[in-house]
Amino acid sequence: MKARRNKKQIPSFRKLLKTSKVKLENKLKNKQFKQQSTLKKYRKEQRKLRQAVKDAVSKKPIPLEDPREKQPGKRIEREEEEEEEALPLDMMDEDDLQLMRDLGQRASFLTRDLSSSEPVHVKKRKHERIIEKYEKIPRTLQTAPEKELIHLLPIKDKSGIIPQTREKPVTDNNQDEEDEEEMELEEEIIEDPIRELTLEEHLIERRKKLQEKKMHIAALASAILSDPESNIKKLKELRSMLMEQDPDVAVTVRKLVIVSLMELFKDITPSYKIRPLTEAEKSTKIRKETQKLREFEEGLVSQYKFYLENLEQIIKDWKQRKLKKSNVVSLKAYKGLAEVAVKSLCELLVALSHFNFHNNIIVLIVPLMNDVSKSISEMCCEAVKKLFKQDKLGQASLGVIKVISGFVKGRNYEVRPEMLKTFLCLRIKEVEVKKDTEDINKPKKFMTFKEKRKTLSRMQRKWKKAEEKLERELLEAEASESTEKKLKLHTETLNIVFVTYFRILKKAQRSPLLPAVLEGLAKFAHLINVEFFDDLLVVLHTLIESGDLSYQESLHCVQTAFHILSGQGDVLNIDPMKFYTHLYKTLFKLHAGATNEGVEIVLQCLDVMLTKRRKQVSQQRALAFIKRLCTLALHVLPNSSIGILATNRILMHTFPKTDLLLDNESQGSGVFLPELDEPEYCNAQNTALWELHALRRHYHPIVQRFAAHLIAGAPSEGSEALKPELSRRSATELFETYSMAAMTFNPPVQSSSSKRKDEVLQGDAFLNEDLNQLIKRYCSEVATHLPLDFSRYSTTSLRR
Repeated sequence: MKARRNKKQIPSFRKLLKTSKVKLENKLKNKQFKQQSTLKKYRKEQRKLRQAVKDAVSKKPIPLEDPREKQPGKRIEREEEEEEEALPLDMMDEDDLQLMRDLGQRASFLTRDLSSSEPVHVKKRKHERIIEKYEKIPRTLQTAPEKELIHLLPIKDKSGIIPQTREKPVTDNNQDEEDEEEMELEEEIIEDPIRELTLEEHLIERRKKLQEKKMHIAALASAILSDPESNIKKLKELRSMLMEQDPDVAVTVRKLVIVSLMELFKDITPSYKIRPLTEAEKSTKIRKETQKLREFEEGLVSQYKFYLENLEQIIKDWKQRKLKKSNVVSLKAYKGLAEVAVKSLCELLVALSHFNFHNNIIVLIVPLMNDVSKSISEMCCEAVKKLFKQDKLGQASLGVIKVISGFVKGRNYEVRPEMLKTFLCLRIKEVEVKKDTEDINKPKKFMTFKEKRKTLSRMQRKWKKAEEKLERELLEAEASESTEKKLKLHTETLNIVFVTYFRILKKAQRSPLLPAVLEGLAKFAHLINVEFFDDLLVVLHTLIESGDLSYQESLHCVQTAFHILSGQGDVLNIDPMKFYTHLYKTLFKLHAGATNEGVEIVLQCLDVMLTKRRKQVSQQRALAFIKRLCTLALHVLPNSSIGILATNRILMHTFPKTDLLLDNESQGSGVFLPELDEPEYCNAQNTALWELHALRRHYHPIVQRFAAHLIAGAPSEGSEALKPELSRRSATELFETYSMAAMTFNPPVQSSSSKRKDEVLQGDAFLNEDLNQLIKRYCSEVATHLPLDFSRYSTTSLRR
């Protein structure tokens, strides 16, 4: 029979795909197990051969063993069986016995006759194979262990291929380990301890390292700025320095790299958004300049993306208080790194609002506006305000408003009021929209028919007419497109803003966000749909009457109500008397303490309620407000007094008949009731502005000047008239100009010099001369003849 060949077919790729993962793992394990078992068998055989060689060297004849006898127990049993079989030796002849002993002697290959070709033992095939292998070993005694051969590449010559080998040096593992231990001990003994640097030396070393890093950063940055298209790959090298591992300079270098990259991106970024190329564009053949530009744009976008990801990771590590495995930057230093990263993001938010990944920056910045750290929160809010102020079209503003609205709703309106106060910087006014449209598309002046007839021929007039018609169509198309796009974006932005405001009015009326909401409604009230005015005024009045609002929140409610009524609300038949009464009542809650800042809101409300609505305001109401404002000016800070007196000046010009308050004579019946909270019925016409005389002696020179000006009747000309820098400014501007936020007077107040009195006046000196003579005469004429007896009067009083 022919031996059956065991040929394994290599599985095809399709079969491997169909095979499950578990089967593949099992096959791999089986293959490894077979290899290991084969290797073990080979090592075992080699071990036995080496042992036999060692025994031969020591000249100790060892009988051959059956490899199947592994355990000593089995070996003992077999010896006993052999002894039992050998029991009938006494029945053998002496010659046979001697022959058996000689054969036993020849069992060892040292005592064996090498010329004899007869087999010593005749056993099974397996045992014979082992003996054959054993017999193939050379009979020379090996004093050194076998050396393994390393097969090298063969050499080809005329005679043929000559194999090349090299002996592998055999090392004793135990000896090597002992040598290594001895060497380590010697090194520990020989090596000197590392000298520790002093603090001064450490600082000098750190300064050198830092200077080298700064020079490297400056070299890379200048190379990129000089030729961005050729050196765009150096951005990657500079960005790799964000992973600085030297603990002495790691924090400083990372901060420098963050700021350097931010300035580089601001300088080299184009003024358009880079879009990814399509497959058709990639396959099209282009010029070298275009290819170079494309490579620059792709590299710039990818590095900008990686840079933003690095900044995001720095902020996340700081937020999560994560410490890296390298332990190069401490947890305390992470805050400084995070602040620099946030500042860079804020700069990019404002400067690169047109470039790629702007929405990603918005998503990073908006949650930081509500951060626990006040510095980071203010930084982000200021950046968003700056973006709103410079965004003419409104695309970037809309993206920020969407994210803020979703964030406020997701946090259940528990956010900082500063987030909603940023809405006040939105450029959404009808005047600004018209102004921007005119700036972008200035109307072109076309020639009249008479001008054309004088200067142009008939053919020229025909061409000019067609040209002007085409230009008109183009201008109309451009203007309508830009205006419509802007109005659409502004409308969508305002809808989101008002939805946020109305949600807070409805669900979170006791929230600290209410002042910001009311202030925002006051600014954008003229843009609200008229249909919502009635309901909004009812809500505002309900909030005021509830009594849960602070004085500042109630003032914002009044301000919002009158902004609504002064715009499109004129067409509504609504009586705002309750809001006038509430403001009149609230005025005396203001003083020189913490509520002094509320005077600015009062000045804005008075401008809307009295000056702009002069036709709807009665004289009694104007007189009552002027009187109460003069009283309020006595117990507020100087800047508030100046703003109040400036408002009174405007009211006296707006309502000329209010000058009767400068006269002492009463007009009409009744007595002035200062404690009454109804301005229409307090009889303010029967009082005078005596407070102006007290303010005329005020320590602030500007207050003195305004008081003297009002006492003179607020003239526009003459010696008592105000200077232009005072008369041309509004009350709110004067309030801010002379603010005492810096704890200094503006202008400085002169110190009063104390005058020493030479003569001390006696009591008689204060009396009139005639009265003094009369007292003296009366005292001299009166004489007491009877003794005074006070006991009589005291007893009578006791009886009573």
